[in-house]
Amino acid sequence: MSKEPTPSEIFQTRLRAARDLREWSQSELADQAGMPPSSIAHFEAGSRKPSFDTLRRLANALEVTTDYLLGRADDPALAQSGDPLYRDVSKLSARDRELAKDFLQMLAQRNEARRSGDDG
Repeated sequence: MSKEPTPSEIFQTRLRAARDLREWSQSELADQAGMPPSSIAHFEAGSRKPSFDTLRRLANALEVTTDYLLGRADDPALAQSGDPLYRDVSKLSARDRELAKDFLQMLAQRNEARRSGDDG
């Protein structure tokens, strides 16, 4: 019989998975979240637990929700939005996710230009 992971183990796994998804080192995540790299190492090792504020900073830096990091949502992309557009994002490589993000940003800019009367 397999043992259910503890909330701390889920957090450790999810934090590492979200960081790996972005192809960041612990230092890069620490820079993005505004904390020392040793904090990330402690969180991933399970030797420390984040405060609520730190949890939010980590989620914001990684562009996932706190629910994903805490194991309350299984897909980091769906955790950000219930929109069906995001259903298959988890199947994409990190590079393809970046391409999709860039494409969506370009479409948003094009639509904004149309609304402001510029045919761009």
